[in-house]
Amino acid sequence: MITTKQRAFLRGLASALSPTMQIGKEGLKESSFVQIEEMLDKNELVKIKVLKNCDDDLKEVANVVATKIGCEVVQVIGSTLVLYRKSKRKGIKHIEINN
Repeated sequence: MITTKQRAFLRGLASALSPTMQIGKEGLKESSFVQIEEMLDKNELVKIKVLKNCDDDLKEVANVVATKIGCEVVQVIGSTLVLYRKSKRKGIKHIEINN
């Protein structure tokens, strides 16, 4: 669980990111979870765009992904969600989220 200060710090970092994935009409599929997990392992902080033609609620999508993958929902705003998970891979420069 991350603190509100850490969440604010991560939101600041995410503002400079471009969405790296889109979730469209088909919604979340098993391949979507695999792709998000790989992106989190590589980058730790991921921005995902949920398209207007997706029938699922944005907050519901964020909660499902966070529960299934084990990551933190940093922000849900507009049609974009930001996720964070500390990388399990060695050799990756970790984002320091000090209190």
